[in-house]
Amino acid sequence: MQTQHAVVWLDHRQARIFLFDRDHAESVKLSTGKQFDQVHKHAGTLGGGRHEADTAFLNGIVKALQPAVEWLFVGPGSAKDELAKHVKSHHHNDAARIIGVESADHPTDGEIVALARKFFKAADRLLP
Repeated sequence: MQTQHAVVWLDHRQARIFLFDRDHAESVKLSTGKQFDQVHKHAGTLGGGRHEADTAFLNGIVKALQPAVEWLFVGPGSAKDELAKHVKSHHHNDAARIIGVESADHPTDGEIVALARKFFKAADRLLP
């Protein structure tokens, strides 16, 4: 489905990707396949208890986003920021497609698409 907009909600375990236009939405779900134990940050530990970014997972998200022209990244924590950084570092030609990075806790699929439609409607009004 070739479309103008895409939104991806992600955390460090999964990504829910939606390609959409005014009338339709198509979804893709990806998972890291890794199991993470609860990590507690401890002072003085190397890395402070943070997980390394899963490059294969991030590349899979970028591949799934390709049919869309503009991308919005949402989610809790730092995964959305890591994806934006990954795109800028490893997919230089796609970096300009990132229109926004927003926080969103754990919305339903419908809430993700509604949030993205609202975001892109406001962003489109700012274009000349």
